[in-house]
Amino acid sequence: MANKLISIKTVVAIGIGAAIMFVLMRFVAIPSGIPNTNLNLSPAIVAVFAAVFGPLAGLFIGFIGHTLTDLTWGSPWWSWIIADAIFGLLIGIFWKFFKVEEGKFALPQVLIFNLTQILANAVAWVVIAPTLDILIYQEPSDKVIVQGAVASALNAGVILTIGTILLLGYSRTRIKAGSLKQGGEYNASKK
Repeated sequence: MANKLISIKTVVAIGIGAAIMFVLMRFVAIPSGIPNTNLNLSPAIVAVFAAVFGPLAGLFIGFIGHTLTDLTWGSPWWSWIIADAIFGLLIGIFWKFFKVEEGKFALPQVLIFNLTQILANAVAWVVIAPTLDILIYQEPSDKVIVQGAVASALNAGVILTIGTILLLGYSRTRIKAGSLKQGGEYNASKK
């Protein structure tokens, strides 16, 4: 059997993650006071799915979820769509370090995850989004830098709290390697 670039499990995760992201961005957004910058729960979903399913899931969930949201508001804002996709990709690159699927998401992994997401937020929202806003849309630099910094901080806070809680809970449902020991043999003659 040839190696697959992406598993069916990951494709399903992308569909579910993008749908959840869309719903949260579209219907559960709280204005931050900075124009076109909201507090919402969708960054936690992107981060959680990327931490569990890897970089391709993070990339496509961020891209598809944000694109669908923008399409329902009018037209896509590509600089922020690309930033969301790269954010998901960056979190997903480090997914093996988080050990969520092995049921070992404990304090060291929580710290690694949150350091990773804070840095990924900074790259996506303080560097990529403002740079693309300036290059693609000729937006004023002072405006987009403030938007990016606020988005980065809000996203990091949401992921630090909600994302971490979701990953801790999900990790607890996973069976740790070696936790199941072979017990006694079943004897059919005993009743």
